[in-house]
Order: sequence, then C-alpha cells, then structure tokens
Amino acid sequence: MTHDHDLVLRPTAAQTEAALNPPPGRTGGDLVVETLAGLGATTVFGLPGQHALGVFDALRRSSLRYVGLRAENNAGFAADAYGRITGEAAPLLLSTGPGALMALPALQEAAAASAPVVAIGSQVPAAGLGGGRRGHLHELRDQQASFRDVVKSVHTVRSQSQIPSAVAAAWESALTVPHGPVWVEIPQDVLVAETALPVVTAVDATPEELAPRPELTAVAADLLARAERPAIIAGGGVVRSDASGKLRALAERLNAPVVTTFGGKGAFPWEHPLSLQSWLEDRHTTDFLEDADVLLVVGSGLGELSSNYHTFAPRGRIVQIEADLGKLESNHPALGIHADARLALMALLETVPAREDPGAAGRVRSVLAKVRERLATQDLALEQEVLAAVRAALPDAAPSFWDMTILAYWAWSAFDARRPNTMHSAQGAGGLGYAFPAALGAAVADPTGPVLAVSGDGGAMYSLAELATAKQYGLDVTWLIVDDGGYGILRAYMTDAFGTATGTELDGPDFVALAESFGVPAVRTTPEDLRADLAASLATRGPSVVVLPARLRMFAPTHV
Repeated sequence: MTHDHDLVLRPTAAQTEAALNPPPGRTGGDLVVETLAGLGATTVFGLPGQHALGVFDALRRSSLRYVGLRAENNAGFAADAYGRITGEAAPLLLSTGPGALMALPALQEAAAASAPVVAIGSQVPAAGLGGGRRGHLHELRDQQASFRDVVKSVHTVRSQSQIPSAVAAAWESALTVPHGPVWVEIPQDVLVAETALPVVTAVDATPEELAPRPELTAVAADLLARAERPAIIAGGGVVRSDASGKLRALAERLNAPVVTTFGGKGAFPWEHPLSLQSWLEDRHTTDFLEDADVLLVVGSGLGELSSNYHTFAPRGRIVQIEADLGKLESNHPALGIHADARLALMALLETVPAREDPGAAGRVRSVLAKVRERLATQDLALEQEVLAAVRAALPDAAPSFWDMTILAYWAWSAFDARRPNTMHSAQGAGGLGYAFPAALGAAVADPTGPVLAVSGDGGAMYSLAELATAKQYGLDVTWLIVDDGGYGILRAYMTDAFGTATGTELDGPDFVALAESFGVPAVRTTPEDLRADLAASLATRGPSVVVLPARLRMFAPTHV
C-alpha cells in the first residue's frame, strides 16, 4: 500500500547544504529571477523603474537574457509575440504606476490573442499598500484594479516567502488554456531587502489539460456524420493549440469546406481544395456558411470580424469548440464544447466516419470565383499588386506581424500565411503600434531567420524608438512602412460615414533618413519595386526599413 508520505521527494545532501547556506548578497529580486529560471524561462522583456530596480539588479546574477525596449507598451508587445512564437510564457518586468499602466494596451492584445505573458510589476513599499495616500512616487490607490479587467489573474506578494509561489501560480495561469497575460505585483521593499531564504531551484507549475466531455463530442460526431452540408470555421484557438494537422485530417474525412478567421490564419492550407481561405468580410462566404446544416466552429467566439460584423445568421446547427468559457455560445446558440481545440479535434477524429461529398470542392471554387468577381469590379489592382509583392518576397517560414493599417486589413482576407503561427496582427484588441515591437519579440524567440513587420505611417510613429532596440540587439526584422500621410483606414471610415475626415491627416518624418540616423539601413520603394526591395532587405541580416509611399483603398464592405 502506497502512502502519501512515500511520494515526497527527499532532498540530496548537496541540496540540503545549499538550502542551509545560501549565497550572501541575495534579495527578493533574486527570488523572482530564480523562480522564473526554475520555471524554464530563458528570456525576459521589460523596462527598469525606480521601484523595480531590485529585480533588475538580480538579473546580472542570473542566467536569464534581458531584452529591454524603449517603452513599456512596446515591451509588452514583444513579450506577446515571444509567447505566440514559442508557446512558452514570456516574462515582462515593469515598474510601478506609469510604467505599469503603459503596458495595459499590450496586455489587452495578449488577452485577446491568448498570448501567455507573465507581467511582474513593482509596487510602492508594503506599508503604502491598501489605499492610504502616503505620497509615494508612482502611488495608485489600487494598482491591481487597473489590471483585473485585462489579465487572466492577479497575484499579490507581501513578503519574500510568497514570491516563488505567487510567480509559479501566475505562470501556471498564463499557460492554462486559453493562454493569456497575468499580473504579479511586489512591493519595492520586498524586492530590495536581503533574503536568507534558500535559492529557488526547479519549480513545477504544469497546467492541467482542458479535455472535452465525451458525451458532447459523441453528439458532435453524430451531427457531423449525418450532415449534408457541413462546414468548418477555424479560429485562433486552432493555431494556439497546434491543432492544424488535426483540423486538416477532420476536414478531409468529412469533406467539409474550411474558412479560417483572421486570428486563425494558416490553420488550414490556403490552396487546399476545401479551403474557403479567409474571406469572412464577403457576403458570398457569409451566405455559404449560413447554408451549412452543421457548422463546426473551432477556437473562435464568432465575434465582430469573424461574423462579418454580426450579420452572420446561421440556419443550421452549430457545434462550437472553445477553450474560453466566456466565448462559448456568446454570440450564437450551439452545442458548446468547453475544451482545448487539439484535444477536441482528436476526440472527433476517433469517432467521426469518412463522409463522401464529390461536390464540396466545386462549391468552394464557386464561392471563391464570386469573391474574385466582386473585387474585379472595384479597381483595386494596386492593392492586390502590393499584397502579392509582400507575399512573393516573404519566405514561407518567416513570421509576419501586421499593425492596424489598410494593407493589414487586406491581408486578413487575402494573404496566404502558408504556415501555421506565422501571421500575427493586432486585430484582437485593435491598438496601434503593435507590429514592429512584436516582430522584435519574434526575432528574439527565433533568431534563425528574418521577421517582417508591416505598419502604416500613423502606427509606425508609436514604435520609432524601437529602432534603437533593433539596432542594439541586432534583431533580424525588416519593417515595411506604408506611408499615406495619415490614419488611412480612419480617413476612409470617416469619409464614408460623414463625407469628410477630421483628425486623420499627419505630418510625418522622412522615415528613410530617420532609420539611417539609428544606423538602420533603409530604402524608399515603389509598388513596382516593392518585391525586389523587400526581398533584399529580408535577405540581409539585422534590422532594416522599407518605406512605400502609397495611398491604398479598402474593398467595399458587404455588411452594410
């Protein structure tokens, strides 16, 4: 008979000696970095601040690589991308008050995109916590309150002994599906005080898997097996859970057409005979999906963009697989399966029989032909030429990061990502300034090849300081800036809605000269030369900038 005490791991003599005689000069900051290293972290992002200096001082005594950006929001975007690319939790070190609050937009994007970020912020000394107004620098009445509506979980430390457990709990929360950002805050005096606590070694914070309920997958399998016109919408949850192979196998077994959401780009092969690609902002696609008698939605909440701005009105049964309980059946009644996409697809593959449908590929071709015909009537050759040039220049395996700009709006619908987890955009939360710092985070995560960032001139102004970061660390990122002299998409929206645009026109710098002032090579290009200039920049190691002066237009909407 095995008793619980038989399973307790006994420390070795060396571990006991190290615990009884920890090295001198350590602080609470050392406990933070030791815990991160014990959890498996190798890289941290951030920006130092007065209250957080105890953690930053401890970094020099650790094996962790520190990548510092020039603004906290950008550091958050970099951590977000690192988490997306690696699937690992990305530590983000921040200071109190203004430094912490500057990261909120990035953490909102990480939450919307399910990117695992462990944000660790400092606090005023412990005696100043609790809402009293003691006049500390950076003091807030309730700093946590600013984060609770953004992150998955909040973890507060008040003593050094709480640090390893709090950081480990945050780590586990960030990596529990759906992945997301978490917030840890530690008072300044706790971080800088010397500690006699033992060195933190290996830390176990393994999240439990979110498996589907078998009775629900049995019903879903029966619905799909008996469907006459099944279809699949694949969202970002397929990409995040590394379930693209399972999705393809199920679609081929069912002969079910697949459309990927903008967050699910690359989840299904673009040129596959069953691929409806990503034309969700097109009424022909919406009509096709509405006609499905069984619609399998995997890893998507069918939100505004995925539902053609909530004009989607399905007539058949919906089976929705979603790891975020808040998104399950939030927009449409469904057979809701609360599960990780990969595990749910595996369960369906175990029971769904093969289904013959020789006409499925023909129906897909018909929808895509109608989409092309609609675009052909709108004089959009320049936009399609520019997007095709980017696709031709970008290596298949290279990740790309897209800001909220007209070319990105085109890419959501029309860009072939070719590989899963290679196309990322800020469409989750919709903030500006995402692309370039996120691309820097991706280059840190995988330095073996180039990374592309795409911004408009308005969005680029949010991130120009990170040219210094790119240069300092030699990060292999090419930044394509489409300069149309303003906030182009807002200009279009306002003109359509009100007849004229207000507040959208911008005076900007000479981006080429500005990049060169940072020691970053840059070139001004044209639509005709874009492919060659972009390919050359991507093939050159280190940071580079390509500037394309062009005023692009969006295709006409079909939801109004």
